[in-house]
Amino acid sequence: MHDYIYVPFPVKKGDLEKAIAGFTAFDLVGFSITIPHKQEIMPLLTEISIDATNIGAVNTVWRTDSGWKGTNTDVVGFIAPLKTMSRDWTQVTPVILGHGGAARAVIAGLTNLGCSEIHVVGRNSDKLARFYQSWSHSTDITSRLKIHNWDNLSSLIPATDLLVNTTPVGMSPHVDASPVDQALMQKLKKNAIVYDLIYTPSPTQFLKLAQAQGATTIDGLEMLLQQGVAALEIWLEQPVPVDIVDMMRNALQDYLGL
Repeated sequence: MHDYIYVPFPVKKGDLEKAIAGFTAFDLVGFSITIPHKQEIMPLLTEISIDATNIGAVNTVWRTDSGWKGTNTDVVGFIAPLKTMSRDWTQVTPVILGHGGAARAVIAGLTNLGCSEIHVVGRNSDKLARFYQSWSHSTDITSRLKIHNWDNLSSLIPATDLLVNTTPVGMSPHVDASPVDQALMQKLKKNAIVYDLIYTPSPTQFLKLAQAQGATTIDGLEMLLQQGVAALEIWLEQPVPVDIVDMMRNALQDYLGL
C-alpha cells in the first residue's frame, strides 16, 4: 500500500519556475505536466530523457538526488499494446497519418521498437519538409524516416503492416469521418494492425473500416492508460500491479462513457 495523492495544480503561463520551486519546497515526488508547459519546463530540468528530447516535450517529471528529471511517457504508452503482439518489428513497415505532436511520440516509439523504415503521410509539402528537418538532431530517426504527400497513400497502404492515425479526423462531433475511406482501406493487408490515437468515440469510423477488412485494431484508450501507468511506475519506482491497471482502465472507460 502506498500513501500518495494525485491532485491538479493550475499554473498560469509564466509562473512555471515559481511553481517548480514550490514543488521542491514541499517535497513532491513527481508530477504530470500538460499544455501550455510541456516545452517551457524543459530548461528547468536537470535531465531530460531521449524520448522527451526527440518529441520536444515533457509530460512526466520526478525528483532525483540531482534535481528534477523529465520524460515523455506517450512513447511507452503508444508501444505498450504493440509489445504484447508477436511481431518482428524490424520487418514491420509502419505508415503514420499526420505530422503533429502525436506523430512525434509514435515515431520515437517505432524507433525504439526497431522499425527500419517509418513512413509519414501529410497534406502539406512545406509542413512535411519542416517536420522532417525537425528531427535533424537524431540521425537514428532521420535514417528511418520517409515522408510522403497524401496522394501517395494509395500505394503505401497495400504495403503497410501498421497504419497509425495521429490526426483528429474522426473525433466528435465528426464521428462519421475517417482519414482513410472505405475504398482505400480495402487495399489493406488482412493481417495488418490499425491503430487510432483517438479514444472517443470507440471504435472510430477509421477502426470500423479496418475491422471490416480483418485488421487487428487498437484505439487510443490503451495509449492513454499505459502512459499513465508508465508515470506511476516512475514515481513509485516499481511495476504497477495488473489489478491496479485494470482498475485504471475501468475508471477511464466509466469516465468517458465507453
